[in-house]
Amino acid sequence: MNIRPIKTEQDYFTAISRIEQLWGAKKDSPEGDELDLLVTLVEAYELKHYPIAPPDPIDAIKFRMEQMGMSNADMVKYLGSQSRVSEVLNRKRRLSLGMIKSLYKELKIPAEILLA
Repeated sequence: MNIRPIKTEQDYFTAISRIEQLWGAKKDSPEGDELDLLVTLVEAYELKHYPIAPPDPIDAIKFRMEQMGMSNADMVKYLGSQSRVSEVLNRKRRLSLGMIKSLYKELKIPAEILLA
């Protein structure tokens, strides 16, 4: 096992290649330990060099609506009147704190996404 920090793109691709070779290794075996270490190093590298921005709040709401088979009319109880729903979903009105609390509590949309 020759594990080194991942500092360059070449190191990253080498680690990915080795992970593919080790995939499925038995836990608590030397290969399994190497796999665990490499995955941890790759995750740290990716977090630093390929950060994933949180989703847009309105896109998150629309995604949850689609997942749950909801229409704009179903959103009235979370956002207010039908016109308010339309304004929010068309980005003409910002989410209020009350709307955010309701969407978080009832639809389980993470607050950190809604507050973005």
